[in-house]
Amino acid sequence: GRKIKDGSGIAVLSIGHPGNFVTTALRELRTEGLNPAHYDMRFVKPLDEEMLHEVFSKFNKVITVEDGTVVGGFGSAILEFMAANNYKADLKILGIPDRLVEHGTLKQLQAECGFDAAGIVTAIREMMKDSVRVEIFQ
Repeated sequence: GRKIKDGSGIAVLSIGHPGNFVTTALRELRTEGLNPAHYDMRFVKPLDEEMLHEVFSKFNKVITVEDGTVVGGFGSAILEFMAANNYKADLKILGIPDRLVEHGTLKQLQAECGFDAAGIVTAIREMMKDSVRVEIFQ
């Protein structure tokens, strides 16, 4: 993986195309004084454990963003990594929920699933003000 942007308070881990939505969201949040870090994980298997150790040693609030399923996907792999390494952090997983998603344009579906730029902005704002432990967007 690679660090796209240094930041503080919260780290966003993205995989694939939704990383572009993260970049847009962070640009918007900068005007509010929020400065999350952004890491592009590049691949799910194998996880870049060295980078994840860096992330979880610096941040206790982390959001994962993927365009895959939240059950058994990238966010789940991050949860497994946290458990295996005894990391305790608040984690919010954004992706395709484990339920029927109706038909629509790609843009509509990304918004419905909460991993478009607006959904990421909302998730970051909520996480910065609340303690969530583990939350999976459903």
